[in-house]
Amino acid sequence: MHGVVRRARAVFQARIRFCFSISTRFCATVLLTVFISLVGCSHLHWHSRPKAEYVYVATRQPIFLRDRVATVSNHTARVGNGERLQVLEHMRRFLKVQTAQGAVGWVEEASVLNSAGYNSFLALRAQHARDPVISHVVLRNDLYMHLTPGVKTEHFYLIPANTRLEMLARVAVPKVGGGIVSQAASTAKPQYGAGRHKRRAQGSGASDVLMPAVPMEDWWLVRDSAGHTGWMRSRQLDVDVPDDVAQYAEAQRMVGAYVLRMVSDPESGKPGGQVPEYVTILTPYKDGLPYDFDQVRVFTWDAKHHRYGTAFRQRNLAGYFPVTVGQQDFDNGPEPVFSIQVATGNVAAVQSEGTSAGAVPTETLTYRLDGNIVRRVLPPGSKAASTPQGARQRRVHSANQP
Repeated sequence: MHGVVRRARAVFQARIRFCFSISTRFCATVLLTVFISLVGCSHLHWHSRPKAEYVYVATRQPIFLRDRVATVSNHTARVGNGERLQVLEHMRRFLKVQTAQGAVGWVEEASVLNSAGYNSFLALRAQHARDPVISHVVLRNDLYMHLTPGVKTEHFYLIPANTRLEMLARVAVPKVGGGIVSQAASTAKPQYGAGRHKRRAQGSGASDVLMPAVPMEDWWLVRDSAGHTGWMRSRQLDVDVPDDVAQYAEAQRMVGAYVLRMVSDPESGKPGGQVPEYVTILTPYKDGLPYDFDQVRVFTWDAKHHRYGTAFRQRNLAGYFPVTVGQQDFDNGPEPVFSIQVATGNVAAVQSEGTSAGAVPTETLTYRLDGNIVRRVLPPGSKAASTPQGARQRRVHSANQP
């Protein structure tokens, strides 16, 4: 009898332990499932959290953040051009922002540049980081850099007056509208004269017969010492060329002066008695021309009279940047050389299909400075050619006309 009771008790206890074990595992499974679900939801919630939005101040003068959007409000902070602000809230025409110092306030949306525009400026900078420098300019007044040529286009960096900038490229855009038409001119057909004699009789150069049919203005892609890159209106830029040769521009705009070599003249008054000799490029004071320059002029130094003289001049070109300068070995040893890109033939060859440098058939003209004489350098295997149209070898020593 006692044995039966003990066996029954043992079976009952075993069943109790089995049920308890099953219940424990079930509870543990449930708890683990709940924990994983909570962790997963938290993980998803962390990833779905919106990224911080930033804008950048794009005003000429510093502006104030205000504590509310109302006619009467208090200033909470003062911010200036280029400063980054975090966006906290959007309202029609206004943004609630926070400065890096933690100040919070409202600002007009029109006075800031969004992140997309800022990234576009960074992309423009990277795209032209290695572009060759055509020349240098100095700003007349404080001026914005624009993302694309045109008065009404996106602008950001405010560059102070008298800043020296590097010139990288030129385009012309219509005065109204601000969209790029081409590398250097309108898509409208240039208006050509009836012939060389007619142009000569009118006393007009190539620029008078190749002007676009719509009013245009030139813009330059420029870069400052910090690497900031953008477009600026040409009329606000003064090309930085030496006064010694700039005085001989003869009512044209000298857009480049490149040193060919240094010569010695102890009585020149120059530092160390070393005087630079230049090749210069010039263009009329007219916007929208279908080329970058129309004249090349070489200035060499007269050690006897201690002044510059014109050793070479070539007019009526349809020239395109860049101009390259270097040295090359000849029979008499290394000599200075320079090369220019010009439209094939003369400026009358710039037809309607050639309104940009990429569309115009061009050739490279290379010259060397042999003593005080500029000579054409022909490609290997080429026959001697006559002097290019418009080219003149001269040596005039006049205080007003070198």
